[in-house]
Amino acid sequence: MPAAKAPPDVKKPIGRLTGPLFVAPAHRAPFATLAENSRGRYFAEDESPTRSCYQRDRDRIIHSTAFRRLKHKTQVFVQHEGDYYRTRLTHSLEVAQIARSLARVLAVDEDLAETVALAHDMGHTPFGHSGEEALSAVTAHIGGFDHNAHALRLVTKLEHRYADFDGLNLTWETLEGLVKHNGPLKDRLPQPIASFNVRWNLELASWPGIEAQIAALADDIAYVNHDMDDGLRAGLFTTADLTDAPLAGAHVAAVAARYPDLELSRFVGELIRTLMSELLDDLLRQTKADLARVLPESVAAVRASGAALVAFSPDMAAKLVALKKFLFAHMYRHPRVIASMTRAKAVVTDLFEAFSTDPGLLPPDWTALCGAAGDAATAGVVRDYIAGMTDRFALAEYARIFHTEISL
Repeated sequence: MPAAKAPPDVKKPIGRLTGPLFVAPAHRAPFATLAENSRGRYFAEDESPTRSCYQRDRDRIIHSTAFRRLKHKTQVFVQHEGDYYRTRLTHSLEVAQIARSLARVLAVDEDLAETVALAHDMGHTPFGHSGEEALSAVTAHIGGFDHNAHALRLVTKLEHRYADFDGLNLTWETLEGLVKHNGPLKDRLPQPIASFNVRWNLELASWPGIEAQIAALADDIAYVNHDMDDGLRAGLFTTADLTDAPLAGAHVAAVAARYPDLELSRFVGELIRTLMSELLDDLLRQTKADLARVLPESVAAVRASGAALVAFSPDMAAKLVALKKFLFAHMYRHPRVIASMTRAKAVVTDLFEAFSTDPGLLPPDWTALCGAAGDAATAGVVRDYIAGMTDRFALAEYARIFHTEISL
């Protein structure tokens, strides 16, 4: 994969990025991350006359190869389990919907919140968290693997769509949100983040804008609810099991009392609807109270606040942590899931060993990037290659190399 060469006059961020035909929303909070005040793109470009720079970022993410691959990357269940379980793609769409709704209520930039939400899972490996654990373990000698760091690498290096530069050339604010949506980064930075930050300072020690903070908690709301949905439909636990679950138990009891004979699909729908509403209402109340207390007059004030300004109430945050522990025990540690994920880890581990030992097994453009078999440069290339795989492509590569099919 030969690197694209930027024109010699394209070297610095270009500042304001609002096209002449773009009309900003009439009411925006003073702490919103305004498109017209964007710090720009790393490589200068003529901007769209009809879209804000964040809308353009969103569109570039949606059209990227890495985003499309999310439709065949699972989080808990592997591909063969069934078509109606969530994938990384459907999860990202749900997060984006929640983020956009929250951003609208808080009068900040909906497009930036949506963009960060859509991009937040782009760096994930095949086979969900187990795939990431396996890839991080086999690459410990070169710094391991971090999905946020890999997402940054994808959008700044590995995506090859444009003639003048590698990556998607996203705005500073989108990159900031992608890297920092879970909060400041201060210690032991993953190498891809540290090296990019030398080129373009993302102010890693500060909090991100409100929009990125919204995307982070929209992720929490979406995955807790869809884990319950998928777990119930898969039979990993029952509604009776959820009766005593933190936070969810009260909603189970309320739905059962109101609809005593409801079929499972409708019961799950009511449960998820009411639980999600409670989480959203709590987040908005707490966030509005925190914003009223701090009164940030700019996005710079948000970054300098020293704490998250988008948050659940302390009581709700504690209940949410307890619910996550319940789901971890009943879902991620379920024997059926453990057995499948153990085999998935073996696939990732064996593929890394095979490609590292014989880089010639990689496609020719990837082989050309490698050093000697087993060295750090080769390990980095193999890490990128495996991280980009979908579940089914990883299984196909395993069958090609080892001449045997593995069932997950």
